[in-house]
Amino acid sequence: MNNIRRKFELFCIRNKNKGIPNLMLYVVLGTAVVYLMSQFANNSYLYYLLCFDRELILQGQIWRLFTYCLTYDSGNLLITAISLFCYYSLGRAMENYWGTLKFNLFYFSGMLMMDIYCMIFGGTASVVYLNLSLFLSYATLYPNATFLLFYIIPVKAWIFALFDLVIVVIDLFTYPFPYNFFSVISLANYFLFFGKDVLNVIPQSWRINARKLFRRPQKAKVIHFDTSAHKPSGTPVKAPYTHRCTVCGRTDVSNPELEFRYCSRCKGYYCYCQDHINNHSHIQ
Repeated sequence: MNNIRRKFELFCIRNKNKGIPNLMLYVVLGTAVVYLMSQFANNSYLYYLLCFDRELILQGQIWRLFTYCLTYDSGNLLITAISLFCYYSLGRAMENYWGTLKFNLFYFSGMLMMDIYCMIFGGTASVVYLNLSLFLSYATLYPNATFLLFYIIPVKAWIFALFDLVIVVIDLFTYPFPYNFFSVISLANYFLFFGKDVLNVIPQSWRINARKLFRRPQKAKVIHFDTSAHKPSGTPVKAPYTHRCTVCGRTDVSNPELEFRYCSRCKGYYCYCQDHINNHSHIQ
């Protein structure tokens, strides 16, 4: 599994500029146009024309598989404007961190999973759940980022992320099937892209204390020394580089412009470049 993830990361790095650049800008602008047109017309006809509807999709209106992401409406102009700006900022930050291709794959895979689930089991796909995966991804990459609750109280991103995950679990036992799995399906792309790194939303001190509680006592290792005379048959060959990324294989010789760091959470001496030091599966 780790080899597949490494190949995928390397593929995304090599093709990082492919795809739709600044994707969230188009999504936010499209949503704003739909919202304003609906407000000026004082009806919801445009929303009904773009929203997800299984029966109408089966009748040939296949654009609804994609256009439902433009139907966000909080019911208030100010809150809608702030929310759209927030989602644009989150998406832009993730695209800068991941590259255009990986962010496009992340967003469209979440949309595709929602489409498949709703077409099979019924229900209505909602952009709210899609935006939830976007926020959780940002909180995983930047858990210490600060948001202002009620525009006054500073709150860390990981706190909001844990709160959202608790809401998802509560929904599983609150709503009937298939509606209770909407939020879980919408987060499938989040778990698929991050794997074990989803634990980054939990403070590091909590994770360390949890490991201490469940850690098994290690047996003392016995090292046997060879007392016989032994001399190496040859001089060890020195690698033609000093640092090499464990994920993508780039070195300080092939890419001297990169910075390299060693992960303290991996079990061993593993080096990563600046693109993967905060975005890799930890080796245990």
